[in-house]
Amino acid sequence: MKKALVTGGAGFLGLYITEKLLARGVCVRTLSRSRHSVLEALPVEVFLGDIADLPSTQRAVEGCDTIFHTAAISGIGEPWERYYRANTLGTANLLQSARECGVSKFVFTSSPSVTFDGAHQRGVDESVPYPSRWLAHYPHSKALAEQMVLEANNQGGMLTCALRPHLIWGPRDKALIPRLIARAKSARLRQVGDGTNLVDMIYVENAADAHLLAADALLPGSPVAGRAYFLSQGEPVRCWEWINEILALYDLPPIKKTLSLSAAMGAGWALERLWKIFGWQSDPPMTRFLALQLAKDHYFDIQRAREDFGFVPKISKSEGMAALRREYEAKREELAPGT
Repeated sequence: MKKALVTGGAGFLGLYITEKLLARGVCVRTLSRSRHSVLEALPVEVFLGDIADLPSTQRAVEGCDTIFHTAAISGIGEPWERYYRANTLGTANLLQSARECGVSKFVFTSSPSVTFDGAHQRGVDESVPYPSRWLAHYPHSKALAEQMVLEANNQGGMLTCALRPHLIWGPRDKALIPRLIARAKSARLRQVGDGTNLVDMIYVENAADAHLLAADALLPGSPVAGRAYFLSQGEPVRCWEWINEILALYDLPPIKKTLSLSAAMGAGWALERLWKIFGWQSDPPMTRFLALQLAKDHYFDIQRAREDFGFVPKISKSEGMAALRREYEAKREELAPGT
């Protein structure tokens, strides 16, 4: 890698990838829809544009040899058109621009949810198929994008792969952990199900490392080319025990109130209907997809990533949790009176 484009370079995962590339001495360009002070403080080339706009992607891709495509619209409440435009059409534009500009490597940040059909996923590997029905627009749009990325392998000399990190967490998170904390503080957080379900997750720096390792391994004849990979810490946790551990880091009490899966599914169905009727473009507090994600097992076999590009999570769960606590304490000190 000499010059890499990181889409969503100011995002949670994208920023860590950007910093790790810079530490290697790689010239980095980012593509974002708006300016971000965090990028302006780094020695990167910032391009402003929308990946759903083909001329924007063409300008951003030109001169780059590697693409890390992390940009996406996530969530569970936006209309299909928004997910399709950003996640599916945007990926199609990047792939077209990459082929036209002679990019040699394309690493796509996918999601394990592209394989989730509502049933338990217990140690499944990459042979698990895409579901026959979709429970939410986000995984559907990402699955379509992932398929395009894998089909683009070896087109015009470009090698591609897709990575599926599950529940990325760590310092600077602006989504998962802030939502948990906000719901806990407002007494709106409920345990869904019996609390015994096992889930995989991954510390953000481990996820970023995996992206660079995969790009390094994208060479002619490599097994990585044209493949998708699950990523995690390799050690599933009990979902609600881990959530309570996170709450404790922020000096919050554990969750006391519970909701059965059937009740959560019913509430999700009703709220989905309500949001659709009124056209609200926000995440409902519950959907059927979210209820199933919160109550079912979903953990994965990451052996293929270990074997094909040497992925080993370097930062343990306990080390990551300690980093979260340090971040919280630093922010608390900043906000303390007289500091």
